Amino acid sequence: MKRKTIVMFHPYINDYMRKEVQDTLNSRWIGQGPKVDLFEEKIKKLFQVKYPVAVNSGTSALSLAYHLIGIDKNSEVITSVLNCSADAVALSHFGPKIVFADIRRDTMNIDPEDIKKKITNKTRAIINVHLSGNPSIIPNFGIPVIGDYAQMHYSPLSSDDYACYSFQAIKHLTIGDGGMIVVRSEKEYARAKKLRWFGIDREKKRWANYQAYLGREMTTDIEEVGFKWQTTDLAASLGLGALKEYKKIMDHHERLCILYENNLSDISGLMVIGGIWSFPVLVERRDDFAKKLADNGIETNLVQVRNDILTVFGGKRRNLPNMNWIEDKYIHLPLHMYVTGKDVERICGIIRGGW
Repeated sequence: MKRKTIVMFHPYINDYMRKEVQDTLNSRWIGQGPKVDLFEEKIKKLFQVKYPVAVNSGTSALSLAYHLIGIDKNSEVITSVLNCSADAVALSHFGPKIVFADIRRDTMNIDPEDIKKKITNKTRAIINVHLSGNPSIIPNFGIPVIGDYAQMHYSPLSSDDYACYSFQAIKHLTIGDGGMIVVRSEKEYARAKKLRWFGIDREKKRWANYQAYLGREMTTDIEEVGFKWQTTDLAASLGLGALKEYKKIMDHHERLCILYENNLSDISGLMVIGGIWSFPVLVERRDDFAKKLADNGIETNLVQVRNDILTVFGGKRRNLPNMNWIEDKYIHLPLHMYVTGKDVERICGIIRGGW
């Protein structure tokens, strides 16, 4: 019997999602339409938020937050050195100085003590990444905080002024690729909804039956240059179907996390970090560890690399002691809907056998 390969990531598509997409394909709307509105309404209830704005990617959500804050070439923005490069790549288009902060050894999230050291009178924002789905709470520094919730699909924490979600292929909730920004005020909500579609007020367009004229008067106007960041009813259909199994998805991830933690907590040369989206651990002799699992048909991955060593951000390791210490130790284990409890026990059994 051929041994099962346990892959690192696998998108989860259920029958509700297929049905919703077919319904949309049979309708008049496949671009931004009523299902985008419905998806936002469902998110309001699930995450207990007032002002969610669906966009076409998590990166667009971050970019929208940067634009709302007014980040420019005269600004400085502090972000975690260890994260998907999307945060810093999108930030580069706005021209600020990107300041990489160190991480905590226990969660690999941004270190509040290092944030404090790096704040200047030019600091316009802090990006608070909830890496692997581990909540990151930082003190109030009197500076706008953008929460990166790409790997954590929960209600926004009080320490974050903006919450940016990703619904990319391998996230808990996938719509193929998509995202959402949650803002705190009705004024920014109205502005964000216009900015995602060139700056046009689509609610006014709807009132005018999408006609560009009414009694020879203009029915829509553009007062601020916007972007093409809206999502579509096709994508929202996937989201609506996924939401019907949201609890099932999160419960499954939580069960696997508990299994990992119970089986790996007392192994010499291994420290559990854990998470709800991915499951990072710190190990001695990481290459040997990864090879042992690969030889047994189990994929692993670093998932993220430190951003400061990327050429576009200078290509130089900063003096970040915790990141430097963790750099050759962290690795992620498979965690998704197609990983079973027996799979986790098999993975842990192989690890317990040494590497």
